[in-house]
Amino acid sequence: MCLIVFAWQPEQATVLRLAANRDEFYARPSAALGQWPDAPDVFAGRDLQAGGTWLGVTGQGRFAALTNIRDPRQKAAPRSRGALTADYLLGQESPAAYLDRVMRDAAEHAGFNLLVGDRQQLWHFNSQEGRPRQLESGVYGMSNANLDTPWPKLLRAREALSDRLDGKDEELLALLSDHSQPADHLLPDTGVGLATERLLSSVFIASEAYGTRASTVLNLGRDGGWSITERSFGPQGASLGEVALRG
Repeated sequence: MCLIVFAWQPEQATVLRLAANRDEFYARPSAALGQWPDAPDVFAGRDLQAGGTWLGVTGQGRFAALTNIRDPRQKAAPRSRGALTADYLLGQESPAAYLDRVMRDAAEHAGFNLLVGDRQQLWHFNSQEGRPRQLESGVYGMSNANLDTPWPKLLRAREALSDRLDGKDEELLALLSDHSQPADHLLPDTGVGLATERLLSSVFIASEAYGTRASTVLNLGRDGGWSITERSFGPQGASLGEVALRG
């Protein structure tokens, strides 16, 4: 998952509105959003190569989401980052207790941002920063650096979410489909070269080998209800279908 914008509003009837794009190589095998056969309380997509997930929710309202940290200098790590999200969804620990354990073992994974929470609290952990943080009410964005790092696509998507907090899910999915690219002088320099920075600079990424594989909107209600909608995509942004679940 390479771009997540979300409104955390625990004082409202909908405590969380989240819109996210998962960007990945199309060749990496994955399953679309669904109920996990081996864990029926978990509703998420699944990485079929390593077994984890990028975003999911449980019937009890636990949720987790993940992005990687873009750093071409980092070495391969022994464990998949998707296990961090899956382990929280499969467990019962509080967000704070879970991130305390993640903090001690963070070096087992390549660089990552992790959001974990429930209906009462939301926490963020950046593996380079190394310290969990409980989030206050607000609208946030997370891409492949730290929380709210002002990359153009993050600012654009976060502003779009702020303007649509009371909108329908279709409006949030629309903001995730933005192909526009900023001027070169506004791009970050993350060490991947200008051509790749351009490719990765849009909210929705499309190419032959790599791009946005899933666009997801998650709503979590204070009353116990939740809904999640995912659209899947293939090479060059070709539509592969939509799944909508509610609990």
